[in-house]
Amino acid sequence: MAASYMSPRYNNDLDYDDCVSSDYDDDRDIEANLSDEDTEDASETDMVKREEEYTEIKEQMYQDKLLQIKKQLQQLQEGVLPEYMKKNCRIEQQYRDRLLSNEIWRGYEQEVVEKEWIKEKQAAVKDFEEKKFGLKENLIAEFEEKKRHIENERSTMELTGDSMEVKPVMTRKLRRRPNDPMPLPEKRRKPSPAQLNYILDESEILEDLKALNKLSGRPLQKKPVSPPNSADSSLPMEAKIEDGRLYYDKRWFHKGQPVYIEAKDMEKIMGIISTIGTQEILVKRCDNNSKLRIYLTQLQKGKYSMCRRSM
Repeated sequence: MAASYMSPRYNNDLDYDDCVSSDYDDDRDIEANLSDEDTEDASETDMVKREEEYTEIKEQMYQDKLLQIKKQLQQLQEGVLPEYMKKNCRIEQQYRDRLLSNEIWRGYEQEVVEKEWIKEKQAAVKDFEEKKFGLKENLIAEFEEKKRHIENERSTMELTGDSMEVKPVMTRKLRRRPNDPMPLPEKRRKPSPAQLNYILDESEILEDLKALNKLSGRPLQKKPVSPPNSADSSLPMEAKIEDGRLYYDKRWFHKGQPVYIEAKDMEKIMGIISTIGTQEILVKRCDNNSKLRIYLTQLQKGKYSMCRRSM
């Protein structure tokens, strides 16, 4: 009972405190509402100011950048922009390096071309010298052959005598006396052509030649004695084989060439050169497809004759 009992005065104090605290809470709520409104107004004002400041800053930055770009453009036009000068130096260095490499390559190519030209020139000179030497040797051989033929003919003429020489008759003309009659003009006789009458056989002529050669110390000429007017016909024909080709009668014949073949004991036949050896040739006859073997000596002695023909 004592615990639950309270005095009326104490109860009144409690009620008063409750009223005061509630009033205080209401005042606090009102102040809070007023402060929130003021804060919102202040924040809106700050935002506007900040936006204006931001716009001004952006404008200032734009102007600064524009001024900087104009300055760089002016430096670029004047050629003093650091970035331009740096890149220009690098490009110039690349240009110089490329020129140097091109010069080195040009010198190398020029050296190679000069070496090839020297080689070609040396080869041409060598070929010319070889051909000139070969031509000289061929001409010397031909002249030596002609010289031997002439010497043979000369020795033959010396052995047969001087019957071919027509010696003029020496006459003396005397002065005519005043009282002598005029002499009649003499009719000149035409000199008769020299003729050789062969009475002996060839064997007897050869024996006489042997005897004369023994006396004179000259070697025996195996060539039979022939009349001087037929000396050219007794000369051997020029025939030789070089590089797989036949040189005969001042013409060159090659393998597969159509020709005519003539001989003393054979009619004129048509054929094709099938093989050219070192001392002989094979001619394929067109009539029976048989092969005719002709030696180089036979062409030289005139046993066979050859001429070209058209297909």
